[in-house]
Amino acid sequence: MQHFSEAEKDLYRVAREKMVETQIKARGIKDPRVLQAMLKVPRHLFVDEALRDQAYGDFPLPIGEGQTISQPYIVALMTEALELKGNERVLEVGTGSGYQTAILAELSLWVYTIEKYPFLLERAKKILFSLGYKNISFKLGDGSLGWKEVSPFDAIIVTAAAPKIPQPLIDQLLEGGRIVIPVGDEFSQVLVKGVKKEGKLYTQTLEPVRFVKLVGAYGFKE
Repeated sequence: MQHFSEAEKDLYRVAREKMVETQIKARGIKDPRVLQAMLKVPRHLFVDEALRDQAYGDFPLPIGEGQTISQPYIVALMTEALELKGNERVLEVGTGSGYQTAILAELSLWVYTIEKYPFLLERAKKILFSLGYKNISFKLGDGSLGWKEVSPFDAIIVTAAAPKIPQPLIDQLLEGGRIVIPVGDEFSQVLVKGVKKEGKLYTQTLEPVRFVKLVGAYGFKE
């Protein structure tokens, strides 16, 4: 793990504070626990060294394997929509850089995260362990199938767009549970929040988004 001088740490802390004020609070994110997690987690550790100076910018960044680390505001929006209080078991589909995983680990009891690409999973694992997170379980596989053995979940977050909400994820959601997922094709997507009531999913559209495609049995084909 790279070591930073105190001056560098201060610069990144100031960048985080500015990110939360100008990109997140300013766009209406209010959950104090989400804001606190975004202030705490060192986003610059989750991006390539060459892109560190852009880590707190108002945009997504490439992380390899054709994947991205989401724009900070979108991470905050999706996290707030999960309504986490601290005692939830959360499924994350698409570990990616591990940044969203860290935010979830700050806010919930346990995070179960699935990643399709071995390289991304191993790198995220390394960073998350180095930061001291112990409430995360990792799995390599097809996230569109969920993680049946450890279901049901209080909340599910999907960080890639599916043509429709995968049925296994709906099945693995607890009564009263929330799911947040981008739905659409490569060119037109919306962020959807679903709440499970009496076995049925009730959805609302949050806002237009642009995510990489969820590839899998209940996502897009390779």
